[in-house]
Amino acid sequence: MSYAVQNLIAETWSDADGEQSVPVWNPSLGVELTQTPLQGPAIVDRAAEAAAAAFPSWSATPPLERARLFFRFHELLKRDFEQLAQLVSLENGKTLDEARGEVQRGMEVVEFACGGPSLLMGQCLENVAGHLDGKTIRQPLGVCAGISPFNFPVMVPMWIFPIALVCGNTFILKPSERVPLAAQRLAELLLEAGLPAGVFNLVHGGREVVEALATHPQIAAISFVGSSAVARDVYQLATSHNKRCQAGGGAKNFTVVLPDADPQAVARAVIGSSFGCAGQRCMASSVLVGVGARITKHLDCLNELTAAVKVGRTDIASETEMGPVVGPEAQSRIQAAIDHAEAGGGTVTVDGRGTQVADAPGGFFVGPTIIEHAPPETNLLQQEVFGPVLAVERVDQLEEAIQLANRSQFGNGAVIFTSNGNAAREFASRVNCGMVGINVGVPAPTALFPFNGWHGSFFGDLHMQGSEGVQFFTQQKVILSRWENFGHRNQGW
Repeated sequence: MSYAVQNLIAETWSDADGEQSVPVWNPSLGVELTQTPLQGPAIVDRAAEAAAAAFPSWSATPPLERARLFFRFHELLKRDFEQLAQLVSLENGKTLDEARGEVQRGMEVVEFACGGPSLLMGQCLENVAGHLDGKTIRQPLGVCAGISPFNFPVMVPMWIFPIALVCGNTFILKPSERVPLAAQRLAELLLEAGLPAGVFNLVHGGREVVEALATHPQIAAISFVGSSAVARDVYQLATSHNKRCQAGGGAKNFTVVLPDADPQAVARAVIGSSFGCAGQRCMASSVLVGVGARITKHLDCLNELTAAVKVGRTDIASETEMGPVVGPEAQSRIQAAIDHAEAGGGTVTVDGRGTQVADAPGGFFVGPTIIEHAPPETNLLQQEVFGPVLAVERVDQLEEAIQLANRSQFGNGAVIFTSNGNAAREFASRVNCGMVGINVGVPAPTALFPFNGWHGSFFGDLHMQGSEGVQFFTQQKVILSRWENFGHRNQGW
C-alpha cells in the first residue's frame, strides 16, 4: 500500500513537497512507509489565508450548529475506530490496545466539545450599579494553530482542535513529520462530517513550518506539545509575536512506593506506566523511589514481571505487550542512555538492550529496562529518556522521596502507592507537579480536566483540555448597558 503525505488547504488536498524529507517508518519492521517533505513557510501562508477567509462565517455560525458537527464527527470516529487504531500502531509502533486507548481518549475530548454551547456561556448580573447591567461573553480568537508530537498521533491533535473549532476559531494543524498519516485521516473525517472549507487546514514540515506558524501575523494562538527545549523556544517565539501560546514539554515523573502497598498491584501498575507505549509518553513513570527496608519484596516482584513482558511487532495482530520505539535514532539514543548509566556505576537489573524479535529483525526494539543506583552524574534521575527505562532509588523515609521528586526541573506527574491515607495526603499536598496519582499508575486526566503540567513541563498560563482549553481559545468581553431615561419615557412599551 502506498501512503501519500498531503496538505489540506481549504477543501483541496495536494501532495506535500520539499527539497528534504523525513522517513515515516513502520517501526516494527524498520522499513519506510513513506516520507514527509520538509516544506517551507509558503505553505503556512496559504493555510493562514484559507483559515482567515473562513473565520468570519465560521465564527458567526451558531454554537449549537458547531456542536452538531462534532456530534457527526464523533459518529465517524466510532465508525472508523479500528482503522484509526491500526494506523497509529502502524506508524507509531504502539500495541493495538494502546492505540485503541489513545483513540478513545481523543474521542472523549470531542464529546467534551459537543457541549460547546454550555461551555461558551458567559455571566450576567443585573444592577451592578443604578440601572446598570453587566454581562460577559466569550468570543473566538481567529486563526489558531496546533503542533503535535509523534507519540500520540490521534490523541494530542484532538486535545486541541475540537475545542478550538467549537469555540468558533479556524485552525491549522502541523502533525509530527514522523507520523503524518493518522492526522490526515482525522482531516478527512472532519470534511466528511461537513466542516466548511478552510475551517481546518493541515500542513506538514519541520522547524521552518513551526517557526512560520509561531510568527505568522494572521495566526492568533499556538498550541504545542513536544520536548521542553522546543516548547520553551516555541513559547518565547510565539509570545514575542503577540500570540497566545500553550506549550507542553517533557517530564521526569516519580513513583513513590511505600512498603504497605501490594507488591503485585504496584508491579503491574508500574509496568503499564513505565513501559506502556514503549515509555514514549510524558506521563510515563521513569523513576521509582522505594521507601523503607521492606521495599525489596516489591522490587523483586517488579523485576520478575518486567522480565516477562512480551516485546514484539505491533503492525499485525499479535499478543505483543510492548512494541518498538518510533525510529532508529530513538533506539540508538535510548540504548546509549542505558550504556551511560551502567558505565557510571548503575546496576541493570532488567536489560532491554539487544532485544530481538524473530519475525522482525530490523525493528526498532528496546525491551523494558530497570536500572538501580544510577549515579546523579548520568542524569538518569533528572533528564527525560523518553523510552522504556526505569531508574530505581531506595530511601528510608517518605520525606526523602518527596525531596528527590521536588528537585526535578519538570513538573508533570507524580504517583504514590500506599494504603496509608495520611501519607498519601501529605505526598499529594507537597509534591511539586501538576498531576498526582494515588494508587494510580498514570495520573493523566480525562477531557473534563486540564492536562496540568508545571515548571519545565509547561510554558503558558492556560492548559489544554477542560475549561482551561475553552478559556485559552476564547477572549472574554464585558458589556455594560444602561437604558433608564434614555430618551424613551412612557412610550407605552
